[in-house]
Amino acid sequence: MDTTQRTDQQRSADRRRRELLEAADRVVLRDGPGASMNAIAAEAGITKPILYRHFGDKGGLYAALAKRHTDALLEALRAALDAPAERRERVEATLDTYLAAIEARPQVYRFLMHPSEGGPQGDQGFDIGLYSAPVLRRMGEELGKVIEERVDLGPGSQQLARVWGHGIVGMMHAAGDWWLGERPCSRAELVRSLADLLWGRLAAAGDRVGGPGF
Repeated sequence: MDTTQRTDQQRSADRRRRELLEAADRVVLRDGPGASMNAIAAEAGITKPILYRHFGDKGGLYAALAKRHTDALLEALRAALDAPAERRERVEATLDTYLAAIEARPQVYRFLMHPSEGGPQGDQGFDIGLYSAPVLRRMGEELGKVIEERVDLGPGSQQLARVWGHGIVGMMHAAGDWWLGERPCSRAELVRSLADLLWGRLAAAGDRVGGPGF
């Protein structure tokens, strides 16, 4: 098999994988945490063994969906952080971007973070913790890198930026999860309250010389 044939086959496989993930997305939007491999295979017009051939098992499919949505969310968060605005406005925009994302697609969020108890029928034994924890860790590391690049934290800045990155992601996740379930206030009110919580030492930190600031 020559290089051209291998490239064509890879493109075809990548396209088919995207189509299957789009089918999975549609089922998750409809069924939320109850989305099953059977339902996803039916939506894609294939049999479950073919779905397993592409993703291995539900864990593999979950990891692919998690990466798809995390990539999109991280891109939106970076855009909010790099917007031409005052630091407080960018902090609020970043918090609002995360909350708006989970509010817009609550079924996807619940599928990624809150599978139905025992898993959907036929999917028992799926351990969500094996996959959801890396999603949050990745977000924490990425946010830590952004903070380190944009804020002068003085000695030990790399470690402190990572602590802040994971801490902010943990706060957004916990507060957002509670808010999405109970809706005790508006999204704007939650954003302001969380920004107030962050607005202590961050407000006093200096921007790095020559950098865009945070």
